[in-house]
Amino acid sequence: MQKVFDDCSELDRRCYDKFALSEDILMEHAANAMAQYIRNLDRAGSSVCIVAGPGNNGGDGIALARLLHGDFEVSLALPYGAESVMAKQQLKRVLALGLDPVRTVPQKADIVVDALFGAGLTRPLGESGIDIVDTLNRMDSYKIACDIPTGIDPDGNPSPIAFYADVTITMGALKKSLLSDLAKPYVGKIEVADLGVSHIFYEGHTETFMLEKNDFNPPSRTNVASHKGHYGHLAVAAGKKRGAAVLCGWAALRFGVGLVTLVGKKGISQMPNSLMLSGELPEAATAVALGMGMGRTYDPIFMENDLIERDLAVLMDADICYVPWVKTLLEKCTKTVITPHPKEFAALLSTLGIDDVEVSQIQKDRFGWARRFSERYPNTVLLLKGANPLIVYKGTLYINPLGTPVLAQAGSGDVLSGLIASLLAQGHTPLNAAIQGSIAHALLARNYKGADFSAMAEDLIEGIRWLTR
Repeated sequence: MQKVFDDCSELDRRCYDKFALSEDILMEHAANAMAQYIRNLDRAGSSVCIVAGPGNNGGDGIALARLLHGDFEVSLALPYGAESVMAKQQLKRVLALGLDPVRTVPQKADIVVDALFGAGLTRPLGESGIDIVDTLNRMDSYKIACDIPTGIDPDGNPSPIAFYADVTITMGALKKSLLSDLAKPYVGKIEVADLGVSHIFYEGHTETFMLEKNDFNPPSRTNVASHKGHYGHLAVAAGKKRGAAVLCGWAALRFGVGLVTLVGKKGISQMPNSLMLSGELPEAATAVALGMGMGRTYDPIFMENDLIERDLAVLMDADICYVPWVKTLLEKCTKTVITPHPKEFAALLSTLGIDDVEVSQIQKDRFGWARRFSERYPNTVLLLKGANPLIVYKGTLYINPLGTPVLAQAGSGDVLSGLIASLLAQGHTPLNAAIQGSIAHALLARNYKGADFSAMAEDLIEGIRWLTR
């Protein structure tokens, strides 16, 4: 798990004040990190085009040109000149080596480094900036972004376009803007560069974190004398589209819960033999999953008092976001996780009377809307689905960047519900269940061996048996 920050300007200032590191030292470390990455590509003699902006992001790029000059065929483009104190200082050093910058961006290079604006972008790109980024994007090159791809605004939105990077080398610490859904196609792989001190000293307090593969801690069974009752009993509400409940229950059983009962008023055909069926909530249930395929005019299979009085853990998804009943569950149940996708989240915000907002607005400010929900319902764990799912609880936010397009398939969300609900039934806290279920879901996609377009929910469920830390 890594810390994530809105920006790193305060962290840089702490380096100046507390560790006596100058702006120059931090810039040299930033440039050296990029230079070392390029050297490790093992492309000695390659042509490297560095496009540097007028500020300190550009200063990083100019310093990089100095470090690579002589070992690579370096071209340094300064379409806006050098304006900041550090950019001018770095330019003097480059000129002393005999490297003359140009104003026009070259049309061809083996490696392209975008050091135009980075975190310094405070307004949408103008016409000239759009033209430069478009030129760089059309080049058949290995592309590196310095700190943040040019065009990505502080909320992680292309403004209006952005540089497509194969790798983003971000300086000092992870930035929130790199981890938005809309930024994901642009940032590529993310590397964090130290700026003169270990990240242990550089980073400060934050309430935002990025999840990593090594945070996964799957269920384990250490009691050799255990039986199925030791591992919980999940009840899954089976509504109009019963296949969703079957997928949820099947995934839950694969993920370690002892028993799963589908609760519905009608029978279910083609149900896995290992799942049970009932017309009412089992007395032994330890958790409930509801909403998947439920329908928006819900005829309750079991009443809210059943859940509240028995203090059951509740996983809510999909159609529950449209039903006023959700407000009572969120207010009165003490162990809740809700897992909407953006359209469902917009409906949930409206149903709860928080705000009427378009899906596009949510996607442009996912972090903000997730936190606003958490402020109103701090005791509920929200998992906002997307390319980088967000998990927020009591104001602390976790970002899962591990997923792949394999998950863009019908039934994938029902599998996620089953994973989380399984852990709830096994006694995990709602936050841990959401985190571990989300990571497991992403790893199932990463582990899938077929074509990325071919995975079905059943394939993900089958893959659960091979999930390891």
